[in-house]
Amino acid sequence: MDSHDSTFPLIISVDDHTVEPASVWQDRLPEKYRGVGPRIVRAPVKEMTFLGGRFRPVMGEPGDDGPVGDWWVYEELRRPLTRLDTAVGYSRDEIKLEVITYEQMRPGSYDVPARLADMDVNHVQSALCFPTFPRFCGQTFTEAKDHELGLLCVRAYNDWMVEEWCGPDARGRLIPLTLIPLWDAELAAEEVRRNAARGVRAVAFSEIPPYLGLPSIHGDGWDPFLQACDETGTVIAMHIGSSSRMPSTSADAPPAVGSTITFANCCFSMVDWLMSGKFEQFPHLKVMYAEGQIGWIPYILERADVVWEENRAWGGVADKVHRPPSELFAEHVYGCFFDDAFGLRNLDAIGLRNVLYETDYPHSDSTWPKSREVGEAQMGHLEAGVVERIVRRNAIELLGLSDEGLWPGGTR
Repeated sequence: MDSHDSTFPLIISVDDHTVEPASVWQDRLPEKYRGVGPRIVRAPVKEMTFLGGRFRPVMGEPGDDGPVGDWWVYEELRRPLTRLDTAVGYSRDEIKLEVITYEQMRPGSYDVPARLADMDVNHVQSALCFPTFPRFCGQTFTEAKDHELGLLCVRAYNDWMVEEWCGPDARGRLIPLTLIPLWDAELAAEEVRRNAARGVRAVAFSEIPPYLGLPSIHGDGWDPFLQACDETGTVIAMHIGSSSRMPSTSADAPPAVGSTITFANCCFSMVDWLMSGKFEQFPHLKVMYAEGQIGWIPYILERADVVWEENRAWGGVADKVHRPPSELFAEHVYGCFFDDAFGLRNLDAIGLRNVLYETDYPHSDSTWPKSREVGEAQMGHLEAGVVERIVRRNAIELLGLSDEGLWPGGTR
């Protein structure tokens, strides 16, 4: 590990990302599906726009003019790899929305030994990684036409995640995060149990499923999935953007508006969960919000408690939420941050045991390779035991890691 002298604990990051190697699905899908399943094609960009927050690239033909990049091709989807998928190692001025090839990204984005080396440089011991091509909770496969193929793609991704990305070469330092077929809660439950049987303790989910055309958590549509998570101790991990709709205010609002309020969907989602009754129906359920930061949490808990106390009779929650939302939060919800000085000054109002740390490698917001220095600057006013809990201990307890901070399934 890192040879620098430092009293700052080795980091367990609960929000990093993997860029899937080109072979993930081609190596695992039945032969009849390989021609329509996800595969990489190298091609130029024929046309590219970025309007109203939506990126629309058009893939050209070999020989066409235009920047050349590696594209994921799946059914009708043509999705290029971009510099925003993997920005570490490049200066801020070089980070633009442009297509790239695998050779133009840092190898740690997709290669396990290179990732571990980059973690060493960054004082990171272990990391939980969200997907790239499937999107943050598998929306790519949910939106596809062929759900039989989509289910095979979800399972193939999970097999790669557990057996290769978090396999023996990772030495327990990479923590698996799996996907579910979001279109079928019973199949989702089966996939949770299949992966839990091999030691997986986290599954990706959407902050606001109705934004994806799926049921809300207020009904019983997700109950088979939630029951499986409750029984297996599988944490429901929700990343900003997992609703495929980043918050903004208008079509002509500059990107800086949305960038300032990226936490908003986490906020809405947390209130959904606190007022849903699901934490009482499934008492072992745990949820976490990746990259949502934490400074907004105290007021939302205060407001939720006031509403529950004063308005529950007509507010539709008296028959299912029997305890103050802040109490439910303390037992069931985790906020994740990498840059939140205000939140760190208000830990008492959030709950020390409800906070997790992250580095966001390899995205443009990542604190790599200075995550230790950033953490020391942010947490220098805190006692060593408090820092240890934020940076390591909470993640160890939540994700069922060894006392040394490693995923047991990767060290057998």
